[in-house]
Amino acid sequence: MAFRFVPGRATRRAASGAVKILRATAKANAAAVRRTGVLMQRGAEALKTTEPAHKPPGRFVEVDGVRVHIIVRGKGRPVVLIHGNGTMAEDFVICGLVEQLAKTYRVIAIDRPGFGHTERPRHWVWTAAAQARLIGHVLAEMNVERPVVVGHSWGTIVSLALAIHEDLDLRGLVLLSGYYYPGRRADVALIAPLAVPGVGDAARAMMPEAVGQMLAPKVFRHVFKPQAVPARFTARFPVALSLSATQGRASAEDTASMNTAVALLQPRYAGLRLPVAILSGDADAVVEPAEQSCRLHAEVAGSTLTLLPGQGHMIHYSAKARILRAVEAQMALNGRTLAWRSR
Repeated sequence: MAFRFVPGRATRRAASGAVKILRATAKANAAAVRRTGVLMQRGAEALKTTEPAHKPPGRFVEVDGVRVHIIVRGKGRPVVLIHGNGTMAEDFVICGLVEQLAKTYRVIAIDRPGFGHTERPRHWVWTAAAQARLIGHVLAEMNVERPVVVGHSWGTIVSLALAIHEDLDLRGLVLLSGYYYPGRRADVALIAPLAVPGVGDAARAMMPEAVGQMLAPKVFRHVFKPQAVPARFTARFPVALSLSATQGRASAEDTASMNTAVALLQPRYAGLRLPVAILSGDADAVVEPAEQSCRLHAEVAGSTLTLLPGQGHMIHYSAKARILRAVEAQMALNGRTLAWRSR
């Protein structure tokens, strides 16, 4: 029997409020561009001289008028990798996950809008659903059929939006260190002003590049804790690119919109009808696994939950073998006889 979700009054009010916020944001974008055009232009001109040069490790696909950077490796059934906030597709290469998966599968790691080398046009409000739509069109352009989608951190939100909103036949989802339910987060309150059109651009333009470079190691230690920051990450991660004007704006906007994004997705979790593997470190200092991963597992029928003892947020560095097994388990499911049907 087909699933039909009937939202309650409180859920409808929350969703309606979230939609109003998104519409207001779009109007604010347009108004701020008109009011602060000169200021933004000056900030952009100042930043052009410091915009980092980093050779793209992949290639580009243009869809919906957006130039999207993708990294493609290997042959076989497709695995799509969607990164988190503040990072990029290249992170999956640095950690070694792309190399491991590419031994068996065709791996496609995608820079989300504004991250890495993908554009983030201002005339769109880049909600999780809008990002999922763009990624869905990229996969269609590449003739990708029935992929396993692996999302990390903010990428889990886009992965769920891809499964819920896009008309795609996904083989399954592997969700790493994810954020699925609205919560009170200090980082949202702190970074929200940087997402305001015009004001945020000016604030970022006035921040010396040296300050970002100085703060970056502290941020990296926090997201990796309790594990140490891997030497290969320190040696290879393009810090300057992650601190660029475009990626700074993308990070701020995604952080500010995170609670709205999951509030809109939450009513649809119980209706998911595909294999979902949830993995999280029980020592995650960024996302509380009991409030997020464990709760999602209880709500999604047939999902599997793996809590990794002593692991932090960046489990794609410290637990690649477990992630590979999760992907392999979904690839091993035959046709439509899937594990979740037994529940």
